[in-house]
Amino acid sequence: MGRIIKVNISSQAVDGYDIIIESDFNKLTDFLSSVYASCNKFMLVFDANTDKYYKNMVCQNVESKGKKVFTFTFPAGEDNKNLLTVQKLYEKLIINNFERKDVILAVGGGVVGDLAGFAAATYLRGIRFAQIPTTLLSMSDSSVGGKTGVDFMTYKNMVGAFHQPKLVYMNTSTLTSLPEREYLSGMAEVIKYGYIWDKNFLVYLSDNVGKIISKDKEALENIIFHSCRIKKEVVENDPFEKGLRAILNYGHTIGHAIEKLMNFTLLHGECVALGMVAAGRMTVSRGLMSEAELNEMKKILTDYKLYRKISTSDIDFNMEDVLNATKSDKKMQGGKIKFILTKEIGRAEVYNDITDDEILSGIKEIFEG
Repeated sequence: MGRIIKVNISSQAVDGYDIIIESDFNKLTDFLSSVYASCNKFMLVFDANTDKYYKNMVCQNVESKGKKVFTFTFPAGEDNKNLLTVQKLYEKLIINNFERKDVILAVGGGVVGDLAGFAAATYLRGIRFAQIPTTLLSMSDSSVGGKTGVDFMTYKNMVGAFHQPKLVYMNTSTLTSLPEREYLSGMAEVIKYGYIWDKNFLVYLSDNVGKIISKDKEALENIIFHSCRIKKEVVENDPFEKGLRAILNYGHTIGHAIEKLMNFTLLHGECVALGMVAAGRMTVSRGLMSEAELNEMKKILTDYKLYRKISTSDIDFNMEDVLNATKSDKKMQGGKIKFILTKEIGRAEVYNDITDDEILSGIKEIFEG
């Protein structure tokens, strides 16, 4: 057990970093000491869930090398990923005299990583930080690549910055404590990588559903390693999302719209799965995907308990509302939505000529009736 992926960013202003995949926290202190030799203080950021499960364990690891450790915990949930929480974290950093050479450690899922990373990007115009992801979603996706941000009012990730971590340390055993629904939410991002970049990886995911759902150790390491490998390959080519990196948003434009309209009662991965199916229907309409391939997409998403159509009896919005919500997406350019579709399975491209009618046809695919 144990793998290292080296991320090399092709920018003079950005350093590369290592992604460490382990099955415990035993090597965390050694890596932190190596990467942050000049650091005097660490601020460990948790939400209420990771505070309960990992605070003592991680703090003891970091303190064992004689480093000064401070902690900041905020209530769990997407609705706390906002500027008010960041403000409270700034205050704690200021009171404890954190300097640029000091470090913020994000211990948790995507909400913790996004928020702590944004604070690190903006406090003193940027201090160092590391990601210690504890969910499949954060291990496979959000902890890698340097995107940070918070929600503003009802707009998801509208305020943010690119700020690469200096280290990403993954302890796969943290996934054993996750409820199945939350764990499987991360599989939407994993499956996404197969559709946009690596058809062979998609075959592996389809052939190993039972092992992956049961959190088989070897299968876990495999899916995390290959997800990070693919994201690394994309990010290295486009660290600031000027072109290619946008394909990582496959399924997210409609997915984010549904997430917002559902007031986050559906998990992020469940919304991305719906967005992927909607994009799949649009791809079929353009003759880029067969009906059989769309059905295969629905099957793999259903196998991982991610795909279920939206019932109109459970919601207070309609398809037009979803369309309108996509137009508040931060990925708009020149008044047009940058939409990601698969040219073929394993190869995605950015399209700027998507019409409202095409989007509505995709949205219709994921509504019952």
